[in-house]
Amino acid sequence: MPTERTAVVTGVSSGIGHAIADRLQSDGWHVVGLSRTEPELPITWYPCDLAGSFELPPVAAVDALVHAAGFQVSGRLGDLDPDDGARMYAVHVDAAVRLAAGLVDRLIDGGRIVLIGSRTATGVAGKSQYAATKAALRALARSWAAELAPRRITANVVEPGPTDTAMLTDPARAATPPITPPLGRLIRPDEIAALTAYLLSPDAAMLTGQHLTICAGASL
Repeated sequence: MPTERTAVVTGVSSGIGHAIADRLQSDGWHVVGLSRTEPELPITWYPCDLAGSFELPPVAAVDALVHAAGFQVSGRLGDLDPDDGARMYAVHVDAAVRLAAGLVDRLIDGGRIVLIGSRTATGVAGKSQYAATKAALRALARSWAAELAPRRITANVVEPGPTDTAMLTDPARAATPPITPPLGRLIRPDEIAALTAYLLSPDAAMLTGQHLTICAGASL
């Protein structure tokens, strides 16, 4: 019998993180979820506020780390609140660093790191602070990919476009309402989960240091 694989996944209470945790546990993974609110999923869950201090989950060995937690506050230059930028950086970037640094010695050789970024990482009007934090994930993933290559650990970024989650109706991003992409509909969270599951699969063993955009043509 194959050994059960363990994935640490953040942001599991809703949206993309919830979809990823659901997909992985359906695929037979032992999912250790971190979020502020307990998800309605059959996984191991630990309460965690990634914007503040937090403890690493007590797992002895980890096959994959998926950092999916995130939020967006929109605003144009001149109306930006530095505190909003600091909170997004804390959740998107600092938390990724603390999690990866804390778990790297428990990550098995041949393990995986997947960071959930955004297609806005190239820059989008009205989303400069958010885009900057997501652009930072590319640099983290490529740096870690180079460092961890001798252990065959891969690090990649999944960059969704407009995805049908509660974030789209969050008043904090009202300044940049979603636009239906060229392929005619919003992306489903389970489609992001499917791409993430691929990156954790044996088929993706040679894919590292990359950012994969799934945006229904929004970035064309």
